[in-house]
Amino acid sequence: MARRVRPRLAVWKFASCDGCQLSLLDCEDELLAVADQLDIAYFAEASRRMMRGPYDLSLVEGSITTPADAERILRVRRLSRHLVTIGACATAGGIQALRNFVDVREFAAAVYPHPEVLATSTPISAHVPVDFELRGCPIDKGQLLEVVKAFLIGRKPSIPRHSVCHECKLRGTVCVMVAHGTPCLGPVTQTGCGAICPAYGRGCYGCFGPAESPNTAAIAREFSALGMERRDIARVFRTFNAAAEPFRKESEAHGE
Repeated sequence: MARRVRPRLAVWKFASCDGCQLSLLDCEDELLAVADQLDIAYFAEASRRMMRGPYDLSLVEGSITTPADAERILRVRRLSRHLVTIGACATAGGIQALRNFVDVREFAAAVYPHPEVLATSTPISAHVPVDFELRGCPIDKGQLLEVVKAFLIGRKPSIPRHSVCHECKLRGTVCVMVAHGTPCLGPVTQTGCGAICPAYGRGCYGCFGPAESPNTAAIAREFSALGMERRDIARVFRTFNAAAEPFRKESEAHGE
């Protein structure tokens, strides 16, 4: 009887905190079930086993921050039949993309022995074609399993693109902006967290990046009506997904 050839999975790390890779490990029992259907060929966070490519599916965490990163992602893309970026760093440059808005050469020179190799922080899609982007800081493990399963059977992942406000309604959570005047990015942020922060009386921080067709100008006007200064509005949009285009443009509209 011929041996079944299982799809090969690789997990790669670039500039990041490892949180999204840990989300994969947190899947525990579910991961074991998935692992029975594929061969985890390269995953430095979890195993010393390093199998050479090609790979059927590559999950990429982290942003591109150095010339070496830019060269390495090209090699990863060549070795990967499908490439999926996971997390805010890989999909939008991450928190480290704040460097894109200022001149950090003086800071870099004080910290790094070779600061000339440091570049901007950019998402993976700015360098190679990406087959799917899974957002979040960190990603939701349920959504990650959906993506892996979808690619295993050859269909498009079913990941919701609506806003966090939709999740608040499903949970029966009172709107923190309407009830308490708390600034909240929920109307312009993609769901994925289950609206955790508003459920505890806090505004959404935009961890999952811009929702589909976000009206950032309207929410910025609401923030202004609540008494926020222009620089504070800019800072609200400059967190985990600062380089995501809708958030970047809105922050620049209110920046100094």
